[in-house]
Amino acid sequence: MTLLSRIFAGLAMLALVGCGAGADMRPDASPEVISSASYRHAGPTALTLYTMINNRTGAGAHTSLMINGSQRVIFDPAGTVRLSAVPERDDVLYGITPNVADFYASAHARETFHVVVQRIEVSPEVAERALQLAIANGPVASAQCTLSTTRILRQLPGFDSIGSTWFPRRLMEDFEKLPGVQTTRIFEDDDDDKALAVAQFERALATQ
Repeated sequence: MTLLSRIFAGLAMLALVGCGAGADMRPDASPEVISSASYRHAGPTALTLYTMINNRTGAGAHTSLMINGSQRVIFDPAGTVRLSAVPERDDVLYGITPNVADFYASAHARETFHVVVQRIEVSPEVAERALQLAIANGPVASAQCTLSTTRILRQLPGFDSIGSTWFPRRLMEDFEKLPGVQTTRIFEDDDDDKALAVAQFERALATQ
């Protein structure tokens, strides 16, 4: 790697403070726990890209990918929103029911950030390929959330136009150009501390 490349990579890592969980902080659920939590969504097979955008600067802060295939998971590389009822292994969150999916997006939208949600329907074969690539990817280092997501997408048929990048906003813009993408934006004024949203959701689950 050239000196210029090292400088660029270093600046990228400083910019991507949203991708911040260390590998030693992530739980690794057992295969039995993952199997028991597995959820298959009845909707069309699809990929949903989440991009967290800083409301003040407009810069991207985090990237993650929900995959609806033979089961629905979220590939959340170096992510920080975690629930006790949602097993995780190697940055893949399992058991993504409608309630969990809604909470996941909402928890990232707060007074300082909004969430861009981009959904594209794909064939069952493409969805299953994405699912297997996410499961096989392994844990992702801090600040590499977007880079690891592009590596998965670029291996899928029809996603060859996605560029390899460290920057969430760049990936969001490339994804937007794919035919058939549906985009929504989530704005909320919750407290900046995501732990408060997690605690509130955990309490709601406990009462069900």
